[in-house]
Amino acid sequence: MKKRIVRNEKLQEKYYYIQHPSGLTILLYPMSDYSSAYALFGTKLGSIDTVFKSGDDPDFTEVPEGVAHFLEHKLFESEDGDAFTLFAKTGASANAFTSFDRTCYLFSTTNQFAESLKALLTFVQSPYFTQETVEKEQGIIGQEIRMYEDNPGWRVFFNLLGALYQNHPVQVDIAGTVESISKIDADLLYKCYHTFYNLNNMVLAIAGNFPVHVAEQVIEENLKESKRVKLVQKTADEPMEIEKAEVVQQLSVAQPLFQIGYKESPLSGYEWLKAQLETEILLEMIAGESSPLYRRLYDEGLINQEFGTEVFSGRGYFANIFAGESKDPRRVAEEIKKEIAGLRKKGLSEQDFLCCKKALYGRIVRGFNKVENVANGLVSSYFAGVDIYDNIKAAEGITYKDIKQRFSCSLDESRMALSIVEPLAESV
Repeated sequence: MKKRIVRNEKLQEKYYYIQHPSGLTILLYPMSDYSSAYALFGTKLGSIDTVFKSGDDPDFTEVPEGVAHFLEHKLFESEDGDAFTLFAKTGASANAFTSFDRTCYLFSTTNQFAESLKALLTFVQSPYFTQETVEKEQGIIGQEIRMYEDNPGWRVFFNLLGALYQNHPVQVDIAGTVESISKIDADLLYKCYHTFYNLNNMVLAIAGNFPVHVAEQVIEENLKESKRVKLVQKTADEPMEIEKAEVVQQLSVAQPLFQIGYKESPLSGYEWLKAQLETEILLEMIAGESSPLYRRLYDEGLINQEFGTEVFSGRGYFANIFAGESKDPRRVAEEIKKEIAGLRKKGLSEQDFLCCKKALYGRIVRGFNKVENVANGLVSSYFAGVDIYDNIKAAEGITYKDIKQRFSCSLDESRMALSIVEPLAESV
């Protein structure tokens, strides 16, 4: 194994970066002052990966929406039961998740670390699918999809993505649709598994209190050989123009929910990280709790404590979001537009910038105090093509000039969309 140490002098911490002969990247971050260990075994397969090809394929393969999430569910099953029984024996807490651009399997434990790690490596590398179990799962996931169709917070978000994006699959529910998952069969799951769960497309990250030499031994004993596969994930041809300016849905809510999104140019690598952090500072300056806009909207009763901002970004997508509850979402949207226009004329406050930058830097550093954050940060950074310590470096290096430049090319009103979920109309 090729092993190197990555250090950060500011934190006085380090982790081990290991390139295993199987192709798997292993990131081990020992934190001896903590009681638990947290492990993530992830693959670069998310809900947006619906068109792909390996080096052996002459043409691209298009798969139904929701296949990544479906595969995550099915991988927990085996001929002998399900993976949760393995973790029940070790006392570890296990779970998994599928996001837009990755799937991860995880556990957290305070004892029997070696046994839990072996269980994680075993079940993720042991797919077992039959047509009978696939059809059963279609019913289970179909119910989950229908449940989220009536979830106001879920709908206001995905309705916004549908308004912002024309072609990018990020606009589709991570679980897919009832129709799309009906097209999934065992053969398709095996094809996707052998393409994306190749160890060259995966990363194993462990953070917390665990013996590094024990982790290395368990990994060495339980990794299966993996043929190197050249994987090409096709990016959607997405224009910068939005699909529509407004979308409204009626659901059972006491007060309207809203999300206001600004579509931005997608980036990758360190440029993406820098843009992400700069934009977080910019949104805090515009609409954070200490901003004039926030205080004005709050005092007028147009927003409550649920109001906040988010930088929503990933592989091929980037959007800035203002979200909350309001009796008049359209008025909130107009006030945000006016505030942005006013700030463009009078300029951003350098003092506000320094305060927001300091707060961001503090949040990043404090994030290294939680083993879950560190493990997730290792995986997220790796798949983004950056290092976990780059967050500190990038945040520290952001200048007032950078923020003014980011503001000049962001929050274009012509690329703004409003999503509203309002109360059901009273029956006549």
